[in-house]
Amino acid sequence: MTIDRIVFSPHDVDLSRSPLAGRVDAETYVLGAFNPGLTRLPNGNLLMMVRVAEALRQPIRDGHVHAIRWTASGYRLDPWPLGLVDTADPRKFMMRGGGWKVMALTSLSWLLPVELSPDGLRVEAVHYDRAIAPAADYQCYGIEDARISRVGDRWLMTTCSVSPERQCTTLHTSTDAVHWTPQGIVLDHQNKDMLIFEGLVDGRYWAQTRPLGDLYFAYPPDSEWRAGPSINLATSPDALHWKPCERPGIRPHAATVATARMGGGAPPILTDRGWLTLWHGVEPSGMVGIYRTYWSILDRDDPSRVIATDHAPLLEPAPDLTAALADLKYLDDVVFTTGIVDAGDHYVVASGEADLACRVTHIGKDRFA
Repeated sequence: MTIDRIVFSPHDVDLSRSPLAGRVDAETYVLGAFNPGLTRLPNGNLLMMVRVAEALRQPIRDGHVHAIRWTASGYRLDPWPLGLVDTADPRKFMMRGGGWKVMALTSLSWLLPVELSPDGLRVEAVHYDRAIAPAADYQCYGIEDARISRVGDRWLMTTCSVSPERQCTTLHTSTDAVHWTPQGIVLDHQNKDMLIFEGLVDGRYWAQTRPLGDLYFAYPPDSEWRAGPSINLATSPDALHWKPCERPGIRPHAATVATARMGGGAPPILTDRGWLTLWHGVEPSGMVGIYRTYWSILDRDDPSRVIATDHAPLLEPAPDLTAALADLKYLDDVVFTTGIVDAGDHYVVASGEADLACRVTHIGKDRFA
C-alpha cells in the first residue's frame, strides 16, 4: 500500500445544489460524505456514489429533537419531546421505553455521483444533476451506502433504504453507470450490506447479504464460530428475486473479538484464485466499536466455500488521514470499505473513513496471493 488518502469530504459538497436545498425549513450541514460505491465508467474514469448525510445544524430546540423525513408532498421536520428520547449519539436519537429499539435520524442521506480520474485520486466532476434522493415512503429517512457491481453489460447498484415501514435493500440498474433506473425493494426488513458478485456463477446471480437481529442461537461451547451477525449468501435468476443459500457464508470466529460483528464490504470480484471479497469486522469498543477491513477468497464455483482468508486486517482506521477535518469529526476507529476496482497490478479500494469522508487506497494484488 503506497497510496492511501482522503479524496472527498464534507468540505467538497455544495449544499446549495443538494436535493434538499430550499425544501427544509432549517439550516443543514454535511455530517458526512462517505461509504462510496465504486465502479469504472465506460470513459475509463471511476465513479464514486457517495452517501451524503445532510443533518440539521440545530436538531434540538424548544424542548424537542427533530428528525428530517421525506414525504410525497415535501420534507418534514418531526419534533420529539426530549423526555422521550436518548440523544447521546449525534447521528440519531433512541426512543425510551417500549419492548424493542426504535430510533429516528437527525440527518437524511442521499447519493451523490462523484467522477474521479482513472486512478481514483483526483475529482473530475461532481454530478449534482444526477443525485439520487428519497422518492418513496420506504425511503423517507434516506438512502444509504451504495454498492455497485458490473455484471456483463449492466451495472447493478444496491442501497439501503430507511423508513418506519422497513429497513430494506433497494436496487438501481444502468447500462452506462450514468443513468440509473430504480427497481424497488429486493430484500426486505433489516437486511443490509447486500453485495452482488461481479459475474455469474453457473448462470445465476449471487450476492452476499447480512440479516440483522437482536437474538441469535448459540453455537456449541467448543465451536470455532461465534454467534452473531454474519455474511450470508443468496442467488437469483434475474437480480430481482433472491433465494437465500442454505449453506452459511462468512461467520464470526470464536478465537477473536475483532470480528464479533461483521458485514459485507466491497462486491466480490473474480480473481485467479476465486472470488475476492473485502468485508468489515467490528470489535466491541465504545459507542460503535472498532471497524476494520478483512479479506477472504471464495471458491469460484461454490462461493459458500471459503478457500483463503487472513485474520490480520487489510485496512485499519487511520485518524491521521482525517486530521484536517478534526473540527467535523464525531467518531473515531471506523473504516468501512464499500468498493473495489481492478487497476492492473493493484486494486483501487474505496472506503468511508470515520463516517466522515471518502478514502481511496491502492492495494497490490500480491497482498492476496
